[in-house]
Formats: sequence, structure tokens, C-alpha cells
Amino acid sequence: MSHLKALKLTSAVPVRAAVDPVQRAREKMIAALAEQKQMAEAKIAGQAFTPTHVVRKKNAEGVRVDVEAPKRVRQGWFTDGNGKVFFALRYAGKAIDFAKDKNAIEAGELSALPKVIDTLVEAVRAGELDAQLTAAATERGQMLRKPK
Repeated sequence: MSHLKALKLTSAVPVRAAVDPVQRAREKMIAALAEQKQMAEAKIAGQAFTPTHVVRKKNAEGVRVDVEAPKRVRQGWFTDGNGKVFFALRYAGKAIDFAKDKNAIEAGELSALPKVIDTLVEAVRAGELDAQLTAAATERGQMLRKPK
């Protein structure tokens, strides 16, 4: 007797969950902001922040293996000549304007930065930056397309 006859065979097609591009952009931004917050908290505590991610590399035998490697993360804040700390948000390689010609948030001191980032996360969750994120993603998509 065949083993396959004991099984119930059918023709099925997996349903892919529709990925909402706006929701994907929000999740991506929230993850980036969480990383910035961890970096700021480490800087305030005087510790080194070294995030890692998994990359695929060939080992000595030529076999591809997953290896944990340090991840390069850009600092999202900067200090001006007076010592004030500002936070600039980037998405898809482009600085995000919060309002017309306003591309940074003044935090004042480094110790206030985690609270500013928490506020930004709430703004992203509420959809307050959807237009800016969509515009930046669209512009990035245009840059990556091959000219016809």
C-alpha cells in the first residue's frame, strides 16, 4: 500500500499577507528610533554601543554561514557650537522635514534626548509623519529605478 494514499492530498495556494507600505514605513522608523534611543542612553551612561546583525559569509571551506557582525549605525543627533543637542530624523537616506524648512528637533541636553525620541515614536505610531515617510520612500524608489 502506498504511503501517499494514507494522506489527504489537495491543491492549496498560500495567502500572502498584504503588506501595507505605510505600516511598513512606520515599523521601520520605530525600529530605527529604538536603536537611536539605545545609542543615546549608552552615550549618557558612558558606555559603548555596539549593535550587531547577522550576515552571511563564506568560511574557510567555502561554505556560506551566518556570522554575527557589528552593525554600523549613524548617530541621529548633533551638537551645535553652543553645546545644544539637536535630533534629525532620516528615512530612506533623506532628512525628514517635520514642518516647512524644519528638519531638526532641539533637545537642549543629551540627557533629554531619550524623551524626545519617545515622543517621536508616539508621533510615528499616530501617523503624524506618514506623509513625510511616504514622500521619502517614493523619492528613494525613483533614485533606485533604472533609467529606461
